[in-house]
Amino acid sequence: MKTKKLIGALLLSLSAGIWGGMFVVVKSVVGTIPPVQLVWLRYAVGIVVLVGFAIASRVRWYWNWADIKIIVLMGIIGNGISIVTQETGTWYSSAQLGSVITAATPTFMVLFSWWLFAERPTRSDAVGLGLATLGVLAIVGLQFSGRHALLGGTLLLVAGLTWAFMSVLVRKISPTYNALQVTLLSTIVAFVCLTPWVLTHWSVMAGVALLAPHIALSIFYLGAISTALAFVMWNRGLKLLDSSLSGLFFLFQPIIGGLLGWLILGEPIGIGFLLGTVLIVGSVLVSIKRL
Repeated sequence: MKTKKLIGALLLSLSAGIWGGMFVVVKSVVGTIPPVQLVWLRYAVGIVVLVGFAIASRVRWYWNWADIKIIVLMGIIGNGISIVTQETGTWYSSAQLGSVITAATPTFMVLFSWWLFAERPTRSDAVGLGLATLGVLAIVGLQFSGRHALLGGTLLLVAGLTWAFMSVLVRKISPTYNALQVTLLSTIVAFVCLTPWVLTHWSVMAGVALLAPHIALSIFYLGAISTALAFVMWNRGLKLLDSSLSGLFFLFQPIIGGLLGWLILGEPIGIGFLLGTVLIVGSVLVSIKRL
């Protein structure tokens, strides 16, 4: 395997691990700050950090109208719709279920790659995706309990679908674009789209102690780590790996999310989680052999 692909695989895995922890953070704070407002706050912090990254790394900006249109679409679909439905779905269900259902992303990515890039799935693709699907189902098990769990699960499925579409779209952007530029611009698009809603419903945050340690640290993690750092690593990893199976690395998310949900939030895990973890790791190993 080439060094470039190894670096890409590492970046994708680290991003997925960070997002696994994100579900636990969201679950712990989303009852205090509504989902849309929470996404808006994390993007406000994320944009500041991304601008800092851009200045420190002296990014050379590149502009092309065809690529800008794709970046705007990424911002609306991926950074906007996907993240809002993801955090709302986690609110209605659990951190474990959130991290697992959105792990359907790799399957959607293969399908979108087939559509947009004519990358027809091979037999090894089918094996990897089959193992991944069985792993996700094993981890989910009987977690669909509670009055709003079905609604939460549906929203999380929408989040996985839209994130997959965005992750495939990024491959259509010219290689001239720096991953940091793509991430910053798409995040700004989502922030602008969410701002009217947040401003017209500002009263819901009137009593929120944003400077309280738990709230402040949660927003910092979501904005600086989960948005700025992880988004840049994910977009960069997708470009380095350049494969329809890149999304399989996303499957480290339910493993990390499930373990942290158990350790921090007390969400139960059982034999299904362990079996699912083995199947998911197996699917990633199958995909690595093909790269």
